[in-house]
Amino acid sequence: MLSSEVKKTTPTWDAGRRRVASLPMSTHVPADPSAAPADPLAALAALPGVADSVAGMRTAVDRVYGHRVMRRRSAEITAEAALRGARGSAALAGADWALEEVRRRSDFSGDTEARTVGAALRLTAEAGQLLSVWRQSPLRVLARLHLLAAGGAGDDRAVGRPRLAGETVDEPLVEAPLPDAAEASGRLDGLAGLIGAGSSAPALVIAAVTHGELLALRPFVSHNGLVARAAERIVLIGAGLDPKSVCPAEVGHAEQGRAAYLAAFDGYLSGTPEGMAAWIAHCGRSVELGARESMAVCEALQRGAA
Repeated sequence: MLSSEVKKTTPTWDAGRRRVASLPMSTHVPADPSAAPADPLAALAALPGVADSVAGMRTAVDRVYGHRVMRRRSAEITAEAALRGARGSAALAGADWALEEVRRRSDFSGDTEARTVGAALRLTAEAGQLLSVWRQSPLRVLARLHLLAAGGAGDDRAVGRPRLAGETVDEPLVEAPLPDAAEASGRLDGLAGLIGAGSSAPALVIAAVTHGELLALRPFVSHNGLVARAAERIVLIGAGLDPKSVCPAEVGHAEQGRAAYLAAFDGYLSGTPEGMAAWIAHCGRSVELGARESMAVCEALQRGAA
């Protein structure tokens, strides 16, 4: 678990022992530059089991892209994946609606659950439009994602910017210790620096770390889970793993269940090699399940049943 003793530290991976000394990602430069590799995310790719997770996910994604329906009707698959991904992300945020209810509704301005589903739909609809900005300015994209998720709800002064000292966070389904605003800001800058610098790590590793770090930091006053999962989606699309966005990880996260999601997230928070590998594997399995969902849609379209 994170604690006050690890504020604003730089991740240091011992390449020999594959030890993750700490997770908070900041721009702090270590006294010994050799203590951390130039590409820390690449070290995570070498953790036991991660290569298998990457390979399994890649196979599932390739299977969808190889389906004959994708050659003619990929736009329909993308639209359906966005809908199902939004439903899955909203379910993890406490609004577990049936897919047909999400499809049927047009007004999401009612109660808290309706607003959560509406927020998830807005995020999945616009995620693909933010790719050109993501690599150059991930913080700007995250601010835009929070603005979309908030949708005019809450205190407008707190929308689209990281929380300030003394501001509370409305994220009741994530009960992990909350870093203070200064730590969250420093680590958010560090995450942005890692994304901007690029990495040779597989897309799955980058997406899992982005998702996990945002969920750990909860940098905004609300909707952090929705934003974290949308950012994961952007990484997977932008890295070229899922360029048409037809393998929604949100579907898999929801299918595995909230208990499994939080258990895997605890592994991320632990910062241990085993915990990190488990979180990455969970994210990889989620993409696989999202790909399986889209395969089913392809098959239904091919049969003329959908």
